[in-house]
Amino acid sequence: MDLTPKQIVNELNKHIIGQDEAKKAVAIALRNRYRRAQLSPEMREEITPKNIIMKGPTGVGKTEIARRLAKLVKAPFVKVEATKYTEVGYVGKDVEGMVRDLVECAVRLVKDEKTAEVNAKATEAAEQHMVKLLAEIKKEDRGELDRKIFEKNLLDSLRKGVYDNLVIEAEVRDEPKTMELVPGGAAINLGSIFGDMLPSKKKKRKLTVKEAMRMFVAEEADKLIDDDAVTEEALRRAENDGIIFIDEIDKIAGKESTSGVDVSREGVQRDILPIVEGSTVMTKYGPVKTDYMLFIAAGAFHVARVEDLIPELQGRFPVSVELSSLTKEDFIKILTNTEHSLTQQYAVLLAVDNVDLTFTPDAIEAIAEISEEINMTSEDIGARRLHTVMEYLLEDISYNAGGGHPLVQVEINRAYVEEHLKNMTRDRNLKKYVL
Repeated sequence: MDLTPKQIVNELNKHIIGQDEAKKAVAIALRNRYRRAQLSPEMREEITPKNIIMKGPTGVGKTEIARRLAKLVKAPFVKVEATKYTEVGYVGKDVEGMVRDLVECAVRLVKDEKTAEVNAKATEAAEQHMVKLLAEIKKEDRGELDRKIFEKNLLDSLRKGVYDNLVIEAEVRDEPKTMELVPGGAAINLGSIFGDMLPSKKKKRKLTVKEAMRMFVAEEADKLIDDDAVTEEALRRAENDGIIFIDEIDKIAGKESTSGVDVSREGVQRDILPIVEGSTVMTKYGPVKTDYMLFIAAGAFHVARVEDLIPELQGRFPVSVELSSLTKEDFIKILTNTEHSLTQQYAVLLAVDNVDLTFTPDAIEAIAEISEEINMTSEDIGARRLHTVMEYLLEDISYNAGGGHPLVQVEINRAYVEEHLKNMTRDRNLKKYVL
């Protein structure tokens, strides 16, 4: 997708309020990928992404900016936490795992796309399979009908959902069990590693027709998809379009300690360095180069500074942007201007239980004021504060809703907000005076 930087920022604005500097930086980085792709192979080899480091408190949009950016262009994306890794020689995760995770994400993305392409053919084949099973089960209902007409009637009923809840015994693929190859490590699906080397097993299971159809469609789609083509495209995307978001980078910054939890901080930085600089990582799908992946690092940097990272790592993140704390105006925009805003989410959730929930403008303003005040007087957790405030505010309504009651209209105004949140704000104010 060849979006201009301004178009990218406009798309991000639909979901994230403020933080214009960070949005501009990621938009330029994304556009530069498109520009690089238009160059000659010789010149492409020379141009590497300009990695970004984001500074700012939690909950202000660092992860969301990166995640939405990847979603916008359907790029493989993984978020990892720097604190999960330890220096080689210590018990903990290997930094190369972030690249392997990215490749897995790329494979899933490509496979989903290929599945969508063959879905019509796979569904048709699955329907034919199901009709044969239903014809055997319903053979007594056939009577004098011609076999083809009988099967056509079954197919029509199947498509209308008539048999969705009918329980049948069907032969489905037996997925290999997952297991931990390393204690404490990720669960591995042996089928995904060894593929065709493992014998294809099937077992009989009792399922509803709807569940069986879903499995049949998946099996038929797998037959139509070229796994080698999926792997080749996934590796290409991971190498050229992949985005790795390294959170809590500030937690591995700081001066070296000789003991305790800090002993491997600089070691972790040195282990991450070759990945960010550009190296080849072996994955189960083949070797993957990290030279052209985009790395976005983020951290609050309350105690440590970016300058506390080792100089080599600093040099691999030439673009540095600072994200600001959210203000009352930002909270109001988050509650009203974003797609699928929090107020809208609660309205549709409670509509399920016949509650017509609306918020007046002064209620939105009061929620924003309280959220800003609590963030200032206690931990600043950014937009996540809104979740806490909204849950507390709507607790009684959520608890009492349900049970088939007739439609109830509830309007949340400033008076309601202040009444229901007074305990929350009072407790916060008391904490200022308690040691």
